[in-house]
Amino acid sequence: MLGVFVGSAALIIILSVFNGFETIVLSMYNTFSPELRIEATKGKTFDSSEARFLILKNDNRVENYTEVLQEKALVRYGKSQSIALVKGVGEGYMEGRANLDSAMSSGSFTLGNGDEDMAVIGSAIQNYLSVNLNDEFRSLDIYSPRKGAAGSMNPADEFNVMSIHPSGVFSVQQEFDNMIVVPLRFARTLLGEDKRVSQIEINTKAGVSINSFQNEVSKTLGKDFVVKNRSQQNQLLYKILNSEKWAIFLILTFVLIIAIFNIIGSLTMLVIDKKKDIAILSGLGADNFLIRGIFFIEGMMISMIGCVLGMVAGLIFCVLQQQLGFIKMAGANLLIDSYPVGLKASDFILVFGTVLLVSLIASFISSRLSVKNMRSLRDDL
Repeated sequence: MLGVFVGSAALIIILSVFNGFETIVLSMYNTFSPELRIEATKGKTFDSSEARFLILKNDNRVENYTEVLQEKALVRYGKSQSIALVKGVGEGYMEGRANLDSAMSSGSFTLGNGDEDMAVIGSAIQNYLSVNLNDEFRSLDIYSPRKGAAGSMNPADEFNVMSIHPSGVFSVQQEFDNMIVVPLRFARTLLGEDKRVSQIEINTKAGVSINSFQNEVSKTLGKDFVVKNRSQQNQLLYKILNSEKWAIFLILTFVLIIAIFNIIGSLTMLVIDKKKDIAILSGLGADNFLIRGIFFIEGMMISMIGCVLGMVAGLIFCVLQQQLGFIKMAGANLLIDSYPVGLKASDFILVFGTVLLVSLIASFISSRLSVKNMRSLRDDL
């Protein structure tokens, strides 16, 4: 029972900690990942002025509708230079994105000051270029290839060059920290694109079913466009998180199986100790089914009591960790100082179902041993 207790508690605790880490990682990615993203099936850009997009923009279920034009460009700051993804966003980008402020490591998420366009840069760009936000005399110089200017005698004529002052630095993940967010009008001038956009980002209002809305938008836009939710936008991330969690679950389940199958040894010793009692019950008229049932029920009781107590202990531990955070993370961490915990009912059902299945098998095997050589037992008695 103690072995099942420890195994069940360990499974609940480990799975809950993985849930906590998963929530934190996804929240960081979700800072810049919209609930839905619309992209063209073919090509990099598409025309967003069509009637179907205007209808979608005015849908009362949409909280934030943002047109995005992005492309890689060369960025220079003083004598340093680096390649960065320039992301131009339309007006209203900040609406419904309160979590953007939590991602700022310095400065503020400001894309304009009156008529002056401003940029928000990732921490990787700041490190590469040694950007100083307080230096008002130096700006970011962004170079983008000019359309139709290939083969010019003067290489400088082949690039659009624009300057913009950084207003803030954000730090999320390496995938996003190599990005520069600028106003859409700035990106259009830099990239020489007057109407078309790279993608459309949509965040819905509270209570709207993302899956239902995604299917509806996909049908409306047709095969020329693909509508991705957050898991589809970050497929690799979600696969890694799920595979790590299942790997840990399987490893701990093997440990739990070993503990549960110890029941076979325990009940076997009990059968040997109770030989005379089994023979007496048989002589009084108990059939094999009744005797097997006695040992089967005993095996199930040992497993289930250990499982339930283990899950309760795991639940208490997780709740205390959530409230008190008494187990700290090693080293300095900007986001959290103690191990995160996330409780899910599905984890409890999964652990209980696993223990139940293995216990049924172990108890069945043990109960079969109780009626073995029954006739010789009665004869010896």
